[in-house]
Amino acid sequence: MADETSTPQSSAPAASGEHTPSTGSSSPRPYTPRTPRPAGGPGGPGAGGPGGGPGGRKFFRRKKVCKFCTEKIDSISYRDVRLLQGFVAERGKIIPRRLSGVCTRHQRRLSLAIKQSRNIALLAFAARF
Repeated sequence: MADETSTPQSSAPAASGEHTPSTGSSSPRPYTPRTPRPAGGPGGPGAGGPGGGPGGRKFFRRKKVCKFCTEKIDSISYRDVRLLQGFVAERGKIIPRRLSGVCTRHQRRLSLAIKQSRNIALLAFAARF
């Protein structure tokens, strides 16, 4: 009886659900701390665009202000093709508010004026190929 309790059972850890390493080594892997990645992204240090120098500073983006509000332009005419072309991309799409920096009120008026000038053929609907 004494022999049964003093001998360790080899199948006990596997039966209890504990994980045994499959490599055969009984010692755990040594701890190696991770090294931080260099600042600047995939191009290496200092290649983060403007302002992304060796200090790892982020690029500061200025708040966009509405062109129509600053110049106090109330009415956006569909006949002013030169003004409207600045808000139409090369492919003929209307540039969104987040890119142009125009406020909501003027973006709505701008899109209406662009659509009106397209309908009377002052602006093209799409780019020429």
